Amino acid sequence: MTRLASYEKNEGKKNEAIGRYFRSDYIGWQVLKSIVSGTICFLIIAAGYVVYDFENFMMDIYKIDLLEYAQGVLKKYVIVVGIYAVITYIVFAIKYSGARKNLKTYAHNLNKLSREYNNVE
Repeated sequence: MTRLASYEKNEGKKNEAIGRYFRSDYIGWQVLKSIVSGTICFLIIAAGYVVYDFENFMMDIYKIDLLEYAQGVLKKYVIVVGIYAVITYIVFAIKYSGARKNLKTYAHNLNKLSREYNNVE
């Protein structure tokens, strides 16, 4: 009974929040959030790079093929955000399965405790 109360107080709240979602909904939502945050980070880093080397960037802007440059930046963006999304998918799939396993164990222990109380009466 002490283990159940400890679980409810600590891990249980987090696992219960995760357990309310279907697996695909939970993981999809987390991947979507990571894509948005990855996009923001990529834009901040790209802007920092341009600002850092602004003089050379402005001098080279007339020499480079802008379409080719934009394609290169887009390829880098897709690679970075894609890798970030895959890592997020793996991490949250593992987290979701662990939470579901803990919730099943918790439910089993609650049923066991309930049977013990019913046998005493």
